[in-house]
Amino acid sequence: MTTTDKASTRDRLLDAAAEIFYLEGVSVGVEALCRSAGVSKRSMYQLFASKGEVLAASLERVLPSYEALLAPDSQEEEAGPPRERILHVFERLERASAEPAYRGCPYLAALVELKDPGHPASVVARGAKEWLLGFFRARAEEGGARDAELLARQLMLVFDGASARAGAKVETLDGLTTTTVTALLDAAGMR
Repeated sequence: MTTTDKASTRDRLLDAAAEIFYLEGVSVGVEALCRSAGVSKRSMYQLFASKGEVLAASLERVLPSYEALLAPDSQEEEAGPPRERILHVFERLERASAEPAYRGCPYLAALVELKDPGHPASVVARGAKEWLLGFFRARAEEGGARDAELLARQLMLVFDGASARAGAKVETLDGLTTTTVTALLDAAGMR
């Protein structure tokens, strides 16, 4: 097998893992994962020691696009007021949640399903959630929130709760999260 073959096998496996784990959950078996990727179990185990490592690598691989989905996508937006940058995240969440294939935050889902904080995928997922918490905290500090840490944690609760409810198709988010977040920003004295 050439290096190119290994890279394409790895790519196919990670692409399939990202999709199948997102749509069906992390309990999907190795057989189904390999079938979806069009690779043999032997090939998977030559590249990864376990299904958990495949899951972790797939979550890590999609993290840049996840961050780009939520974070401002132009330098002009990057320079926007902190309050608007926070609201932008929730506007993006509302738009994403309206898509038929939306199943919630993949990182929250992995944390909830795995339960093991030491699992390689839990480590990646926790890092993604810490990134978002840090984003909220930094914007809260920039915007003069009275308690930036508390506000950041409250925003995470809204984000994760909204993501879970919309992903489970028990709630539509159209305007709900932005209205809720606006109230939290006002209460915290955010500019």
